[in-house]
Amino acid sequence: MTVSRRFFLCWPFFLTFFMTGDILYLSNYTKTIEKLYIIIIEEGDCMGESLKAVFDRHGGLMRTAELKKEGFYYKKIQHLLEEGEIEQVRRGYYQYSGEDSFSDIPTITTLFPDGVICMESALDYYGYTDRTPTAWHLAVDNKSTRTRFYIDYPIVKPHFIRSDRYKVGIEEAEIDGKPVKIYDRERTICDLLLHRNKVDGEVFNVAIQRYVQDPKKVEARLMKYAKLLHVEKKVREVLGVWL
Repeated sequence: MTVSRRFFLCWPFFLTFFMTGDILYLSNYTKTIEKLYIIIIEEGDCMGESLKAVFDRHGGLMRTAELKKEGFYYKKIQHLLEEGEIEQVRRGYYQYSGEDSFSDIPTITTLFPDGVICMESALDYYGYTDRTPTAWHLAVDNKSTRTRFYIDYPIVKPHFIRSDRYKVGIEEAEIDGKPVKIYDRERTICDLLLHRNKVDGEVFNVAIQRYVQDPKKVEARLMKYAKLLHVEKKVREVLGVWL
């Protein structure tokens, strides 16, 4: 790390400034007293970059090691946590939480790169529901470790899917400017039918109606998925009149 020194002659003593990262060390020498003052420079003053910009360069989520490389050491990290400017989402992982933070997606995609947005979260994305999900619903392979989903925020609801079904209907979408994996419309409807008894009745009915009215629906794909996921009978019973 490069250390810059600045010397100033002031009567009746010398002031020596040592600049390292975002910490300014000031040594005050007199004839009989030597003191070391540590002045924490407000973030952005000496780095020339806002805290949010630093996190944005790292995709919105930073590890402890990455923070240290940017000049944020233990005491500074603790200070930012206490001030509510950042929050720890999992051991060793931090996200920006200032007033201008707005998206959970960077955290979701970084912590769960294999996660596929599904169920209520997918319904919300496609406009098939008016209710905002209380958690991010993510589909992962059923061989995934359960404990990695134990995080305080954002709230995540994992769905552990059999390996032979997990990859069916995955496509890429964009949420808050970030690419994400999501199940397509037809896979989402098949999952809705498969877990009908776990979904609110109104949510279910509205989703079915809006899918039927959706000009982007692909009926042949729906039937293909229905056969693979063993919900062909349910598709015909619920959607057969409109398809």
